[in-house]
Amino acid sequence: MGLKEKDLKTTIEMQGIKAKEASKELNVISTEQKDEALYIIAEELEKEASSILKENEADLKAGKEKGFDQAFMDRLKLTEERIADFAQGLREVAALEDPTDKVVSQWTMENGLEVSKVTVPLGVLGMIYEARPNVTVDATGLALKSGNAIILKGGSSAIHSNSAIVKVIHQALEKTAIPKDAVQFIESTDRKTAQKLFTMKEYVDVLIPRGGGALIKAVVENATVPVLETGVGNCHLYIDREADLDKALNIIVNAKTDRPAVCNAAETLIIHEEWFKKHYMELDKIFKQHSIKVHGDPTVMGYFSDASPADENDWTDEYLSLEIAIKVVESQKEAIQHIEKYGTKHSEAIITESNEAADSFMKRVDAAAVYHNASTRFTDGGALGFGAEIGISTQKLHARGPMGLPALTTVKFQMRGSGQIRN
Repeated sequence: MGLKEKDLKTTIEMQGIKAKEASKELNVISTEQKDEALYIIAEELEKEASSILKENEADLKAGKEKGFDQAFMDRLKLTEERIADFAQGLREVAALEDPTDKVVSQWTMENGLEVSKVTVPLGVLGMIYEARPNVTVDATGLALKSGNAIILKGGSSAIHSNSAIVKVIHQALEKTAIPKDAVQFIESTDRKTAQKLFTMKEYVDVLIPRGGGALIKAVVENATVPVLETGVGNCHLYIDREADLDKALNIIVNAKTDRPAVCNAAETLIIHEEWFKKHYMELDKIFKQHSIKVHGDPTVMGYFSDASPADENDWTDEYLSLEIAIKVVESQKEAIQHIEKYGTKHSEAIITESNEAADSFMKRVDAAAVYHNASTRFTDGGALGFGAEIGISTQKLHARGPMGLPALTTVKFQMRGSGQIRN
């Protein structure tokens, strides 16, 4: 049910005002108090797991009725194990160094004025995301640890799950020094609420969209609030002519099958022609073994009887499932040209025993994360030791790649004098 324009303004703006006021309080809360709050939230999530799972069932039932695909349902589904992982992620974030009040540089001017450049919170984060209830926890933990308030706007498909999680977070914050107003959750599923959040510059310091291409595009094109753009993951694996067979096969399987519905899963396999002709039978075997559907270029179609011909959509889109597109090339240059044309600047990998080929690839490919002889699945805040991530930035300003605590800070110049004036 849609909100009336007057009610919408009152409700959403009030949440913005509360978040802004709470962010001021967070500026003076100690690291120890923030860490204690994260531990208490973690304990409360584990304690209330059954009530969260009950609400998640309502979202799963609705998703099934609406015909959501398997990848979407996987991102939506919660289990006791996943909730335990949320809690552990919060504890890991609590154990990390506080990113605020760090002196980046300092100097004393000739007139005795002392200048310090220090890290400070961004202020109020606006988080807009789709069917990932884990984002509710991860984003909250990272925001509070870095001294930021947060306004959460999850997708309608996870409304019951997110509401239950935020209720638990608020219960936990009642026991801490952090005001519960530091975590705001927009319960309305009306699209106008998101549109309003896009333009609340007086209350929101930065928007972070996390989800599919359509969501990210809508935020980037319509927001007047600064946007930390996260990107979709059309990730490529390039198998060089000098790739080791066992390494290549293991990496392909992991990058494609470990969690095919996530943004760091491999979607396209680019293979040097010499390597492909030597090892296509081994490839065909693992694809069949793991039920991976192949979409191939004309060369691939000549070798794999079960493959489907790849069209333009196969090169551009995320499958988010057990499907993969394969292109055979004559050189690394051709592989990089394909990545430049179709890649999303997320994660790209080369499999090769040639350090020269690896160095060339890693320098020439424009992406937030590049790999040599490793799976793209490591482009993840948790996997890289951040405890959790707020998203993966594919832009180049302010932050790039998996964004943890440091990405949620900015800098402030602090000057201490003894009466200096400028002549």
